[in-house]
Amino acid sequence: METKNQIIHLRRAILWFAVVLLLPVAACRNERKVDAGNIDSRSTPTMRTTNVNTLISDSGIVQYRIVTPLWLMYEDESLDTPYWRFPEGLYLRRFDVFQNVIATVAADSAIYYKNQRLWRLDGRVEITRAPKDLFQTQQLFWDERKHLLYTSCFIHIENATHMLEGDGFRSDDRLTKYTVVHPKGIFPLNPAGGGAPAQMPQTSAPAAASAPSSSANTQQTTN
Repeated sequence: METKNQIIHLRRAILWFAVVLLLPVAACRNERKVDAGNIDSRSTPTMRTTNVNTLISDSGIVQYRIVTPLWLMYEDESLDTPYWRFPEGLYLRRFDVFQNVIATVAADSAIYYKNQRLWRLDGRVEITRAPKDLFQTQQLFWDERKHLLYTSCFIHIENATHMLEGDGFRSDDRLTKYTVVHPKGIFPLNPAGGGAPAQMPQTSAPAAASAPSSSANTQQTTN
């Protein structure tokens, strides 16, 4: 079945990514019947899934909890680039073998370009990685094929010892080795009280952009 194949494809995408995203298993509902001649294949989803809230297991071990209110698939044959939309947000929690939370991902909305295997997260995007790593930005791309995360937007990063901010970011998809482009500063955190996260800029999410290049970079490697 087509739906089963799509779910298998999406699960593989999750297992490729050490920190992110989604496999929907939820109740589907039929859309109201309309005259086929009035359907715009570019704006009408071929499948609609709602209220996704599920645990994902691998080899009998729970690895993820996935939550999204709405998943829309656009896969009509007339489309050059089939894609999936998550207009009402995405949330992922990843567990270790002892069911401890080791990473979370949240975004106001997301798009997955199926043929390119490219994710785009928009809005308030926040990733946490145990023990104390925090990444905040307005837009983030994840290229499954290249195992690459990147953005040209403002990025705010915190770990156990310092904060780092800049305009642009590139990383492996495990967030263990990353580069901040156009760094604005590295600020030590108060060991007693910690540092307050920087306020996200109050602007709309920018259009998709290629990963930036610059001579001013700050690199960070973590285990």
